[in-house]
Amino acid sequence: MATSSKVSSKAGATASSRAQDVLREHGRTFADEAGIRLADTPSPLYELLVLSVLSATRIRAEIAAAAARELIAAGCRTPRGMVETSWQERVDALGRAHYRRYDESTATALGDGAEMILDWWHGDLRALRPDDRSGLPALRAELTRLPRLGETGSAIFCREVQAVWPAIRPFFDPAALRGAETVGLPSDPEQLADLVRPDDLPRFAAALVRAGHAHPGHHRAA
Repeated sequence: MATSSKVSSKAGATASSRAQDVLREHGRTFADEAGIRLADTPSPLYELLVLSVLSATRIRAEIAAAAARELIAAGCRTPRGMVETSWQERVDALGRAHYRRYDESTATALGDGAEMILDWWHGDLRALRPDDRSGLPALRAELTRLPRLGETGSAIFCREVQAVWPAIRPFFDPAALRGAETVGLPSDPEQLADLVRPDDLPRFAAALVRAGHAHPGHHRAA
């Protein structure tokens, strides 16, 4: 029994050490890479949504981040700003970031989505913020109503927004869980959450995605 306890303790220490290594090497959120200063206020939450839409398709994560930066620089910081930016201006911003394969359809989806956010939630995504984790399915269901976001984009949004919406922690999307398996960590969200401090969860989840990207054969999407 004592031997079993020692083995379990050693395995836990090894996992914790490995988690800290992953966090140290890859621990930057995708919002940070896109230049988004995330806060629980309307503009940065919308910027994160835009990044999530851009990242939801098969595109390199760094290109999605660059595209988000270009759109933000073009004035698309809020749903109203997105609507007031012309379709061509959006296409041009995406083109500057080399987000070319999906530029026209994405420009349309972003404009349509901005209109919906204005109509449904008065431009403020805080209307969707759950009080606790039991509200997570409803949040994801609402997000997937927006064009081009889908299950993948809604998961990306939740993974990143847990930095300022702690009620939904811990959130590890499928990409993060695959990354955990790649580096030899448990794929159970609760077990993963126990390996880092609560405030490190957003960076840790992003770090696991990046660790998966670094593994040969993995597609580099956020």
